[in-house]
Amino acid sequence: MAYDIVVLGGGSGGYACALRAAELGMTVVLIEKDKIGGTCLHRGCIPTKALLHSAEIADETRESASFGVKARFDGIDVPGVHAFKDKIVTRAWKGVQGLLKAAGVTVVEGEGRLAGAGRVQVGSEVYEGRHVVLATGSAPRSLPGLDIDGRRIITSEHTLTMDRVPSSVIVLGGGVIGVELASVYRSFGAEVTIVEALPHLLPAEEESSSKLLERAFRRRGIKYELGVFFDGAKTTDTGVIVTLANGKTLDAELLLVAVGRGAVTAGLGFEEAGVVIERGAVSVDEHCRTAVPGVYAIGDVIATPQLAHAAFAEGILVAEHIAGLNPPPIDYAGVPRITYSDPEVASVGLTSAQAAERGIEIVEQVYDLAGNPKSQILGTAGAVKVLARKDGPVVGVHMVGRRIGELVTEGQLIYNWEALPAEVAQLIHAHPTQSEAVGEAMLALAGKPLHVHN
Repeated sequence: MAYDIVVLGGGSGGYACALRAAELGMTVVLIEKDKIGGTCLHRGCIPTKALLHSAEIADETRESASFGVKARFDGIDVPGVHAFKDKIVTRAWKGVQGLLKAAGVTVVEGEGRLAGAGRVQVGSEVYEGRHVVLATGSAPRSLPGLDIDGRRIITSEHTLTMDRVPSSVIVLGGGVIGVELASVYRSFGAEVTIVEALPHLLPAEEESSSKLLERAFRRRGIKYELGVFFDGAKTTDTGVIVTLANGKTLDAELLLVAVGRGAVTAGLGFEEAGVVIERGAVSVDEHCRTAVPGVYAIGDVIATPQLAHAAFAEGILVAEHIAGLNPPPIDYAGVPRITYSDPEVASVGLTSAQAAERGIEIVEQVYDLAGNPKSQILGTAGAVKVLARKDGPVVGVHMVGRRIGELVTEGQLIYNWEALPAEVAQLIHAHPTQSEAVGEAMLALAGKPLHVHN
């Protein structure tokens, strides 16, 4: 049977493409070697956020007396944490499988290989389609000479099956994955040190946000070595010794390698079929088309933000492009970004540095959460920073604080609709909510501050 679309990879981008294509009346076969849902559902977004929620409960139990509640923290029940996590993952997994079945998508279990334009081979079977969508995802990266043994030197994926809370952890990499898991381990009671080669944690975020996070982590007892390169690691009977390029050594029970994820392209027939690979990722145009006619690529396998919701959008974009709906390209600056540590860091739009690179003259306003009653109730510090083009629309929203990620949706609407600060200032934010912090920043930018000292 020839299909309209053959999707290779059943992660966020792959199954979103399959579902949207089926909605548009196309026949679709979805090939997945592991489990539908991919990294996000089984080894990334969902299970790690479940761990982070357990971590939040642990911290709130320790801090309960400050809220007038008598409670005792007796420790972390690791099997119980996994049971909670696995329940969430399993429910979501079954839900996605049900959606695909209801949509009429044919799901094939097996490892696929691109066998040419319009052809994907799985074992001895070849599935043909007018279009092929490559959605093979990513895998944890390491560094040259650093061997992941799964025992003393681990990746983020190993943390999801840990059988204990380690006494101490060195986290190699201060990006999103490293920061989130450092937050989890500290909440669970481990001593944590982050090593980051760049000058700040979360180096892709607004610098002021990174500094607020560093201050909060310092208060939590999370240590970090910034602006220094990793030199080597040696395992011992009791742990691992890490050497930094400046000669300093660190020792801990575990070394968590969180230096990013690389696209999965090797051995899948991509280059043999004519697909161009640049710096490890599949090269595509603004509509996710590869150099091979009829072959698209989406998600972590291309050089766009490695976010599940970006992959969802790419999958939908490709399905609609194939259907002839002429969807607009994705503005990746308008894709919201959240790091779910404690405190959370969220943003959408441009950073100050990016605005400067583009020659955009901006004005900015910072609203400190110390003036927000709901943030005081939650016991969180942080801020909302808004960047606007001078005499023009908002170009960036940057936030730090406990649970602040829920506010990024409003920031996304403000940025993507090119709203003026004065327009947003007319909107009434419910009181008391953390969303008022966005409103207060907009009021100040519009020249009519309320609870802001200018």
